[in-house]
Formats: sequence, structure tokens, C-alpha cells
Amino acid sequence: MLSEFDLIKQYFVRPARAPQLQSRVQLGIGDDCALLGIAPGQSFAISSDMLVEGRHFFAGEDPRRLGHKSLAVNLSDLAAMGARPAGFTLALALPAADRDWLAGFSAGLFALADAHDCELIGGDTTKGPLNICITVFGEVVPGQALRRDAARPGDDIWISGTLGDARLALAGMRGEVALAPDAQRQAEARLHLPAPRVALGRLLAENGLARAAIDISDGLVGDLDHILERSGVGATLDIDALPAGPVLATCDIALRRNYAAAGGDDYELCFTAAPEQRAAILAAGAASGTPVTRVGRIDASPGLQLTDGQGAPLELRLAGFDHFGSQ
Repeated sequence: MLSEFDLIKQYFVRPARAPQLQSRVQLGIGDDCALLGIAPGQSFAISSDMLVEGRHFFAGEDPRRLGHKSLAVNLSDLAAMGARPAGFTLALALPAADRDWLAGFSAGLFALADAHDCELIGGDTTKGPLNICITVFGEVVPGQALRRDAARPGDDIWISGTLGDARLALAGMRGEVALAPDAQRQAEARLHLPAPRVALGRLLAENGLARAAIDISDGLVGDLDHILERSGVGATLDIDALPAGPVLATCDIALRRNYAAAGGDDYELCFTAAPEQRAAILAAGAASGTPVTRVGRIDASPGLQLTDGQGAPLELRLAGFDHFGSQ
């Protein structure tokens, strides 16, 4: 049977990386604390997310996909601030030290970590119900950080990528909708393997293109509301302009509107920017390989107004995911 320290050594301690890839990590796994250096003129951006079996993922979830998603949701927070990933910690509760599970989980975790040059620097393991908590550290120039309180009246509202396929996959898994097997697999890829928009977020921040930003984790309308509240503004959102995922785009209009606007688990960016930045934002999307779509505007008056593609008001009852509400 694996001990706690054998488990860490075998699955989470890696060979020393090239010096240029660990310039911020002065001391990693193996001591009471990790030591991270920080470059002059930079601030740390820090975020923590927890994934709980039965709440955030089904029992029996593929461990490799789970390793990917566990880190992806944290990298998405860094992307929303325009930060460069530097390192992360992992706190992991496991019902048993299953070697096959650990091999798959660590492979998925490190594949995404390597893609973003983000090193595991410490954490903890214990026995208990499956629970994964990652804290991620990034770097950003203080004046460049994208914040929720910076939206201004007249700003455009933009969305990266597409929305709704993750929620559609969940509906298929629950039997709420019937999808063809190929469509279900395609939608599930968005649910289980989100792509954090780190490159786009950094371009938006470093080039001063966006004002406010947030990552879309609990559904667009709920997450956009955080920007509106913090910035003291309102918004008009064109529901029919929302970029539905390729599977959701084949569904009826009511489902498209609902899942694109309030589905959750998208891990795309919602950001605001002055209208004069439109061409530069499209160029940043192209440079980062990320489609971007303009979907509304920031208003001076509080409240969120929903319209259809012709600008007519829509009365839709939409709400984002609430961790202490119904699932």
C-alpha cells in the first residue's frame, strides 16, 4: 500500500526542469513551504478552486480528464486577470491510493501545467471523500490587471470562444435532453476539457485593450452581473449574438438562449472594452487562436437588459449556478 509520502514522490514529484522554466520557483516540493520569487514591478495573482465529487463532477469521472479540469478552472481565473501562470499547489483528499487513478490524474494535470509553464510547488494529501483543491499563482503588472470594477458606460461586451456545450453535455448525461452519441461526446469534451484563455487574457491586459473581465464559470448572466455590480453600471446583452457551441447551435432557439446565457462550466472570458479597441481585440483573438464575439454594451443605468437579434426586449428567467442552491 502506498504511504502519503510515497504517493507524492511517485506521482507528483517531477525531475528538475530546465533553469529557464523555473526562474520563479526558488524551492518547490519537499519542504514545509515553497518559495516563489517575483520579478520587479510584478504582483502575484492568486486564485483557489475546489472540485468536490458529486457536486462538481460525477463519481467515476475519468481521472485524466479530471486532472486537466482541476487545473484548467484555476488557470481560467488567471486568464481573466491577464496574468502569466507561475506555479500551483494541490490539496487532494482520496478515498484510496489507487495507482491507476493517480497515474491518470497526474498525467492530465501535468500535461496542462506543462502547456502553460506552470509548476506544481507543493500541497497536501489525505484520506477522505474525493476532493481536489488547487491554488494557482501568476504574475501581472499591477496597473495592467483586468478587474471586475473597471467597466465603463459605452464599453462593448465581448465573449471568447463559444458557450453552452458544457451545459448541454450535462443535460445529456442527466437524461434531460437526447443527443446522438457523437454529439454527446463532442459536447462532453467542452465539459471535461475546458481550454483556459491565458494567451488572450495576457494580450488584452498587456496591450491595454480590455477594461473589466471575468471568467465564465457559473453562467454568463450570473458572472456578468459581478462586473456590473462591482463597476456600478448596467448592460444590454444581445442573447442571439451569443456564440453557441457547435452542438448547441443545432438545438432549438429556446435551449440555445438558455444554455448559452446561463449554462455554466464554459471557462471562457467575458470582458469589456472601449469601442475604439474593436479592431485590436479582433487581432488579439486571431493572434491567440481564440474567436471573440461582441455581444452587448455597458449602460450607465443599473440592471441587465436582454434583447433578441433585432433589439427587442426579451423576458427570460435566467440565473447562474449557485453552489448552495439546487444543482
